[in-house]
Amino acid sequence: MEPAIVSIEEALRTCNDLGLDLVEISPNATPPVCKAIDFQKFLYQQKKKQKEMKAKTSKVVIKEIRFGPNTDDHDYNFKLKHAIKFLEEGARVKAYVFFKGRSILYKEQGEIILERFITDLEEFGKLEMAPKLEGKRMIIMITPKGKK
Repeated sequence: MEPAIVSIEEALRTCNDLGLDLVEISPNATPPVCKAIDFQKFLYQQKKKQKEMKAKTSKVVIKEIRFGPNTDDHDYNFKLKHAIKFLEEGARVKAYVFFKGRSILYKEQGEIILERFITDLEEFGKLEMAPKLEGKRMIIMITPKGKK
């Protein structure tokens, strides 16, 4: 249909004859802009578009890796390989040192382990959250640099 300036009554009559709804597009314009559409179909299409957009968004996956303050090299390397695999898959990695009982005295050792972990994962991901002590845990977050 070609855009035309008509009275509201005439537009409503035309829409009723065609079985359509008169929808106000731009109320602030002079004269106000209206469009004759099937409103239920319009709502359905809008809902469908939102559903498609929601399906396209990726879910954020967070994988956790736990260390102790006295984690030895073999265990560290094993966990490092897992962290590399998680980052390559596009998941975020939350690594933490868990202090149990009196091991909270070894905060420095926990920080050293996490700093080493950060430097070993530099090429796979970037640090999102620096080492932070929360209760009995010292936590870091690493996000992947890019999905392959």
